[in-house]
Amino acid sequence: MSTARENRAGQPGSDGVAALRVATIIGSTREGRVGESVGRWFAEQAGRRADVELTVLDLADFVFPARLPEVATREMDAFAEQIGRAEAFVVVTPEYNRSFPASLKQAIDCAYDEWHGKPAGFVSYGCRSSGLYAVEQLRAVFTELHVVTMRDTVSFNLLDGGVDDAGRPPDDGEPARALTAMLDQLVWWGRALRAARAAVPYIS
Repeated sequence: MSTARENRAGQPGSDGVAALRVATIIGSTREGRVGESVGRWFAEQAGRRADVELTVLDLADFVFPARLPEVATREMDAFAEQIGRAEAFVVVTPEYNRSFPASLKQAIDCAYDEWHGKPAGFVSYGCRSSGLYAVEQLRAVFTELHVVTMRDTVSFNLLDGGVDDAGRPPDDGEPARALTAMLDQLVWWGRALRAARAAVPYIS
């Protein structure tokens, strides 16, 4: 089972501060999904930054049980461990019926304390609304998990040239600018909350 791909593990950023450990979660597991291409694009763009240490968690690589067991399975524990290790998150999500996919909610619910006191950003895609309804639903879920969500998002309209025929967004222009803004916010919050957790353990 392949669950993570990393870059710059343990290396400091250009300002000497340790790179922020960011887990990117690809939330769709549907056949023919665009999420893998969008997630790969995000990882390539974010991987150019010295202040980010990126891990990609593709939910298609995990096999979660159809029914929630009394005792967590090995894969549920593996996912929760990756969430616990991360200092920040970026969720790549489609929009299904004005919300996010069940596969993503199932994965989110595999962890609890591991989410607390950390920031999250969003990369969304969909038809017409560019996945923003899914993001708004996710903000409510993450608020309950004591996660700080970023104001700015990266979003793509699949019906208006937001991605090419292979499902890949453009490498420049507005998407790249939106990604930079979101990651700048994520790194600021990630560093601030890292310092806060080190000074005083987070209590929910």
